[in-house]
Amino acid sequence: MIRIGILGAAGYTGGELIRVLLGHPEAEIVFANSESNAGNLVSDVHEGLLGDTSLRFTDQMPFEQVDVLFFCFGHGKSLQFLQEHTIPEHVKIIDLAQDFRIKGEHDYVYGLPEINRQEILKAHHVANPGCFATAIQLALLPAAHLNLLKDDVSVNAITGSTGAGQKPGATTHFSWRTDNLSIYKPFQHQHIAEICQSLRQVQGYLNADIDFIPYRGPFARGIFCTAVIKTKAPADDIVAAYKDFYAQAAFTHYSDKAIDLKQVVNTNKALVHVDCFEGKVLVTSAIDNLLKGAVGQAVQNMNLMFGIDETAGLRLKASAF
Repeated sequence: MIRIGILGAAGYTGGELIRVLLGHPEAEIVFANSESNAGNLVSDVHEGLLGDTSLRFTDQMPFEQVDVLFFCFGHGKSLQFLQEHTIPEHVKIIDLAQDFRIKGEHDYVYGLPEINRQEILKAHHVANPGCFATAIQLALLPAAHLNLLKDDVSVNAITGSTGAGQKPGATTHFSWRTDNLSIYKPFQHQHIAEICQSLRQVQGYLNADIDFIPYRGPFARGIFCTAVIKTKAPADDIVAAYKDFYAQAAFTHYSDKAIDLKQVVNTNKALVHVDCFEGKVLVTSAIDNLLKGAVGQAVQNMNLMFGIDETAGLRLKASAF
């Protein structure tokens, strides 16, 4: 069994991670850390787990008892935590924040299995991709592989309210979010840097901009993305390249038909579809922001790091109806 510690376990990602790991055949949760909830039942906070576990939150962090740590902190807190605490050398780390996603003076592997599987297999530390970043990269990577990203790419993507975290805010409470749409951080979203990093990795260069407009959606979970690529490449070649690029991917699948969000919600799947027009390609992708966009992908990375079945604990049913 893989012995697991979870830091920041009281938030949306922490709760979703516990839900997935409770159904994982080779995972044992040793501790779920939350100082503000120490002593409380996990199911009192993550109420969907009532009847599934008697686990309690703890303010203790027995690092020596675990094989891997999941960091479910807010952005910027992982680096600070590591500066203040000593983690035993044998303990692997999967960080769900953005602190180590950009290559630099650290040994964190960017945890997108579709392009970094071999590196993840050998990794001791993994930086899990962002949710928008995952959906957009999976839409664009096969095009980058074909060397098609020569002009600016227009991207629109809409996300559910859980992407904003569990702490209530002005743009997350029900009466504002329901029956409403809004944009935020146009052209400036923090995930653009990691998207461009991966596209450069695959294409070898990237002179074009990713013009990304994020939308807040009136639903709880999921990301639906559209990207427009300018190219005169033959349509049959583009579709064939997309199918081939994801032929061996465990969770990313090309669809011959138009996709919708409910096909992926509550799963670790990503679906991708291409429509070709005169001089333009419309790529559609969809993921669950809490699963393939966060903890599902994190567990997928854990499986790879420990050399077990990549899909273990992740065969989840879509909320299709």
